[in-house]
Amino acid sequence: MFSCRLLAPFVSTDALLGRLVLIFGLMGAGCGQTNVDIMENAPTDPLQQNRLDQSNNPYLLQHADNPVYWQPWDTTVLEAAREVDKLLIISIGYSSCHWCHVMEHESFEDTSVAAVMNEHFVPIKVDREERPDVDDVYMTAVQLMTQRGGWPLNVVALPDGRPVWGATYVPREQWLQVLKQLSALYKEDPTKMEEYAQKLQRGIQQVSLVETSQDTALPPVALDALVAGWQKNWDVHFGGREGAPKFPLPGAQQFLLRLGFTLGHEGATEQAHRTLEHLAQGGIYDQVGGGFARYSTDSLWKVPHFEKMLYDNAQLLKLFALAHRHRPKANYQRTVEQTVAFLEREMAGPQGGYYAALDADSPGGEGRFYTWTKDELQQHIPEAEWPLFAAYYQVNERGYWEDEQYILWRGQTDEAFAKAHNLSLEELYSQVDKWRHKLLAAREERSRPATDDKQLTSWNALLIQGLVAAYRTFGRQAYLAKAEDCARWIKEQQMRENDRLWHTYRHGKASVEGLLEDYAQASAAWLDLYEVTGKEAYLEQAHRWVQRAQENFRAENGFYDIRPKEDNTLIARSQETSDNVIPSANAVMAQNLYRLSHYRGEQKDRKEAESMLAALVPQLRQHPESYYAWGDLLLNYQAPHYEIAITGPEAMEKLLALGSYYLPHCLISASTQPSEYPLHQGRFDAERTRLYVCQLGACKLPVTEPAAAVEQLRSRWKKADE
Repeated sequence: MFSCRLLAPFVSTDALLGRLVLIFGLMGAGCGQTNVDIMENAPTDPLQQNRLDQSNNPYLLQHADNPVYWQPWDTTVLEAAREVDKLLIISIGYSSCHWCHVMEHESFEDTSVAAVMNEHFVPIKVDREERPDVDDVYMTAVQLMTQRGGWPLNVVALPDGRPVWGATYVPREQWLQVLKQLSALYKEDPTKMEEYAQKLQRGIQQVSLVETSQDTALPPVALDALVAGWQKNWDVHFGGREGAPKFPLPGAQQFLLRLGFTLGHEGATEQAHRTLEHLAQGGIYDQVGGGFARYSTDSLWKVPHFEKMLYDNAQLLKLFALAHRHRPKANYQRTVEQTVAFLEREMAGPQGGYYAALDADSPGGEGRFYTWTKDELQQHIPEAEWPLFAAYYQVNERGYWEDEQYILWRGQTDEAFAKAHNLSLEELYSQVDKWRHKLLAAREERSRPATDDKQLTSWNALLIQGLVAAYRTFGRQAYLAKAEDCARWIKEQQMRENDRLWHTYRHGKASVEGLLEDYAQASAAWLDLYEVTGKEAYLEQAHRWVQRAQENFRAENGFYDIRPKEDNTLIARSQETSDNVIPSANAVMAQNLYRLSHYRGEQKDRKEAESMLAALVPQLRQHPESYYAWGDLLLNYQAPHYEIAITGPEAMEKLLALGSYYLPHCLISASTQPSEYPLHQGRFDAERTRLYVCQLGACKLPVTEPAAAVEQLRSRWKKADE
């Protein structure tokens, strides 16, 4: 089994996790089969029927026809479970999850399995994308119990929600055995479960919260040591982390690229570019339609787990755009262009905003929508072009997958391939585009994977950030227009009075109170939009969202993931701090505070960001790959960091010209009008445009051209190193 989640390392406290599994292993008692007819004459008791047909969530609706009496996660269900004194089955997944579908087919569609679940438990279904706060609590529990995690995530808990057993995918017979043993144990010796639940709850609470400290000063970190510790796990042949499965982790690669740039560490820089090259060449990238699958099941980036997620593609847009600034490559630009085209074609909603995911499965099996037999390919590729096509896309033993299916991927860089076949890069791309057009048209005739058409505020905010990065790098106004249109959708559909955000949207209905991740990512997106447009409304909206988070999500150090006062269904309030495939909301909020402190001149925001970062330095030192967003923030404090203020009538044109430079150590603000913000105050000249290179408000003499500003940066950087 492949884990569907990349886990940050943690330390479990106490032998707290004395395995309840051992207790189960000693048990021989079973609860037997029931004769309950679960298909007919459904009773009026809400716990005695499947209530998911009342949901507006695609994943829950997938399970609405199961014979299991699934309940949604809500206060009413949890109160009813306590009244009937039944254990809970909390099953967490998402609509595009392949192994979730497998377990549903094997167990949840089986009437005999459903009979056991219905008689002895209250089964609850949760979409981890809709309720990441619920998922986080129970994922932490399963990590503590089993040292691994993934989806589907299946937890058995006491009626009050405290977990006592958990696992990911479980085959049918093993699932039945576990349920029978747990049910029997709860009836015969509930005190054992109570004792274990208390210990596990303490462990969850300890893991979920950031330790407080009186010392909020940021300790120095040896940046070379971060690289050295990380380097041990690099795959120096194909990029990414050594072994399989392989996750792209866009934020980690972004940090690695910046770390290499900051230190002049050629190894780190090459590793980041090596990863991007192989990502774009691999089967994890849809060579026909554009866009990335969620992860690769092997070490070559060849065989993907075929689901496509908005959050991956949004972040990879940004990563490839930034990498192109550092080392311009035609392949990087084409990857961005094709990924944007994929998102527009397959994931854009009718009112604005983008859908969450495309399923891995389609009629014919997992990945069948994306793979080809040799005969299918030869029907569309002219015979004279076949040798070149087959060589380019590895239609050979290297590209063979299974059941006569081939995964299209590239075995070398486009530059190397073109040279080997006596082609210019332009000639190669002209031919490749013709092939892609033919195959895409042919593929559109196939039965498509299902689309999870819910739209999430935080994921759409990530896409805005990706589109803005692409706009700054390539200067295409269409990218900025798409970003602003997505921002309009968030404000119109997902924001209410007092700047209150909702988390999810589907079929005209917003639902689930906004989580910290929504406020953090939306604020970051609006700050990006401010940087490229100079529109102060974006900056002020970001500031208001950060203020709302400070008022409603405040923890002793940092922020809770949910509003403490508005949700009493969870057994623990978590503070997500480790960075997984998406950076932690606390890290993004700390970055927002740092940026706002420069734009608006409020030093308390800078100090708060520094205090949050200081608390995570020990973890960052040990696991830089798992705390990459914190590492990125650390470089702002510990390495030279600059502000570039651009003022005057051509400020936006000069800003766009800076997009050809890789400047991860610079915060840029441009304005075509007089402004009272600290970076612009007293610097506007209606007759000419000037660029100011500053550090903590102290600026060099202004220049009129971006290249001159970059030269000032280089001289300052060199001086800082001396």
